[in-house]
Amino acid sequence: MTLIKSISGIRGTIGGKPGEGLSPVDVVKYTSAYAAWAIEQSAGDKVKIVVGRDARISGPMVSSLVIATLTGMGCDVVNIGMATTPTTEIAVVSEHAQGGLILTASHNPKQWNALKLLNSSGEFLNAAEGEKVLSLAETGDFSYAEVDDLGTVSEKDYMQVHVQKILGLELVDTNAIKAAGFSVAVDAVNSVGGIAMPALLKALGVKNVIEINCEPTGHFAHTPEPVPENLVETSETIRSSQVDLGFVVDPDVDRLVVISEDGSMFNEEYTLVAVSDYVLNHTPGNTVSNLSSSRALRDVTESHGQRYSASAVGEVNVVAKMKETGAVIGGEGNGGVIYPASHYGRDALAGAALFLSHLAKSGKKCSELRRSYPDYFISKNKIELTPGIDVGALLEKLKDKYAGEQITDIDGVKIDFPDSWVHLRKSNTEAIIRIYAEAKTEASARELAVQVINDIKNLV
Repeated sequence: MTLIKSISGIRGTIGGKPGEGLSPVDVVKYTSAYAAWAIEQSAGDKVKIVVGRDARISGPMVSSLVIATLTGMGCDVVNIGMATTPTTEIAVVSEHAQGGLILTASHNPKQWNALKLLNSSGEFLNAAEGEKVLSLAETGDFSYAEVDDLGTVSEKDYMQVHVQKILGLELVDTNAIKAAGFSVAVDAVNSVGGIAMPALLKALGVKNVIEINCEPTGHFAHTPEPVPENLVETSETIRSSQVDLGFVVDPDVDRLVVISEDGSMFNEEYTLVAVSDYVLNHTPGNTVSNLSSSRALRDVTESHGQRYSASAVGEVNVVAKMKETGAVIGGEGNGGVIYPASHYGRDALAGAALFLSHLAKSGKKCSELRRSYPDYFISKNKIELTPGIDVGALLEKLKDKYAGEQITDIDGVKIDFPDSWVHLRKSNTEAIIRIYAEAKTEASARELAVQVINDIKNLV
């Protein structure tokens, strides 16, 4: 059993004793603390909270506990049922709610679930807000409502609201998409994307939609993280179906992966690159991604004469940097596209609509579009920490060793070389250092990672 408590939410496996997994007791405890935080923010006004969930098996149980707890705390609840993470974020703003709870463990397997916490802007809590919720949970410094002050529950469906919001974006060109006569496959790994993605594609005017694993049963047909090793069968299905491209989403639909018509991976890092290229073609402005994302975005941004900035890892950090720099597009290299013209949150629906508009106007095949971008390869590695090791001192030694290179230390240490980079971060949940390296070839990326791993061993 596992229970992970962080500023962005509470994640754990279902079952086990309280405190060892995401048990009913833990769901009530952390929901109560979140409600108490929201009540503090409301300055005496009645608090409204939006609740949405993905399709995983534990969803109805967790949702029932969350909604009952919120009403027990005196909060009114807008239950939007099965909904994507970006749909829930949009609903918070539309409802003028004080916050939202998304019940999803994102790309984790079926035994996991989580409480993801939103503020009144439909964005994830920042560090100070998240720490406050965790503190309230530990101290139990909250009380439940008297009988006359219990909250109410209303139910709404926001899926079509989200779809219509996407259709209304200026850069989403439904006429070009319809004229292209696309056939598109979508693998929604048996979660809420199976409802949202086909609805969006049909509304965009896609000629033919091939649905793969779109029944929202929560029984995931494959390991739900949309990475190449989990998509072998999906890639073959897309190749053999003779479609123009395929989209794959994770269970809560905030990550978008593209598979080309020949079954080759467009590469999750390049979802944001392609969408950003399209946006910058029409809207000059800055871009942002996190430190562990591909340099290809920087290259494309600078080719448009614009400025790229990097943030610390984490969606809340990307959003903060985007606001600071006035970025017109940004996101994360895991297929997470954040388009401020829609809202400040990773959104696979917005990403898909912008990608199809780009592809339609380019006149290229999907594989040809991918070849138009610079090639980079990322090698992802980790090294286990020995007990008592001073990670801070170790990273300082690495900074000294590579003092002649460009160093960024806002989140671990990133070392930029002329044609490559390496990023080292201590995990918040495991006794490891994550080491991501990127270079122009797979071999070079691996060699750079091994070089830095050896440096660490020699410095310890």
